[in-house]
Amino acid sequence: MATAPNTVNNKRFNAEAANWDNNPSVQEATRLAYETLRPLVNSLSETKVTASGSGLDVLEVGCGTGLLTTRVAPLVREIVAVDTADGMIEMLKSKTTGPDSPRNIVPICKLLEDPEDPVLPSDDEGSSAGGRRKFDLILSHLVLHHIPDVKSFLQMLLACLRPGGRVALTDFEDFGPEAIKFHPKSKLEGVERHGIPRQWMVDLLHEVGFQQVNVSVGWMLEKEIEGWDDESHGKTIQFPFLVCEGVRP
Repeated sequence: MATAPNTVNNKRFNAEAANWDNNPSVQEATRLAYETLRPLVNSLSETKVTASGSGLDVLEVGCGTGLLTTRVAPLVREIVAVDTADGMIEMLKSKTTGPDSPRNIVPICKLLEDPEDPVLPSDDEGSSAGGRRKFDLILSHLVLHHIPDVKSFLQMLLACLRPGGRVALTDFEDFGPEAIKFHPKSKLEGVERHGIPRQWMVDLLHEVGFQQVNVSVGWMLEKEIEGWDDESHGKTIQFPFLVCEGVRP
């Protein structure tokens, strides 16, 4: 959930990593994301198992402490979970070491900009050389509003997919001036945009080469507003969350 190519965000997310999972709003947003995405993940997984006998290979970009990662892991063959904040990745690693922990999560601390980055698993499981693995599904949750150049980010994701592979990216929608209040004023530094404009995202996905593009509201999150003015204390706003989908030809 926490990724951005600047030190401001890494400093913030490293500082918040230990208590990240204690935030009720974070937990609720992730729960709603998982409940919305689960039918898609199950459907894709069943299709691949039927076709090839193996489950889904998933890449999650901006995994944070792994709140979504650990929910998705039981549904797929393997999930490679990437984040730029080492504090977040250390929290995720701590969730993969217990006797009942999932064994199919690969945590990686990296700003991922190259689909052939050697930190990614090799396409050949018997060798670390050669091309990098391509994925059936790429997830991100509450990441896009931190990305300065979303077009380049989408181009990178497209190149990380197998033909027929899909992205499912979730973030809150830019629904007007109130959308800025998703973050307290004290945490606006490092936020590139206050939500995702729906048609803008549709156009970008098409522009970089995705097909079967669909950007629609997946759920509403009721969130308490903090740190704006005295009148906002205890006030909540309903934030629409977009699910942004596209398929690599």
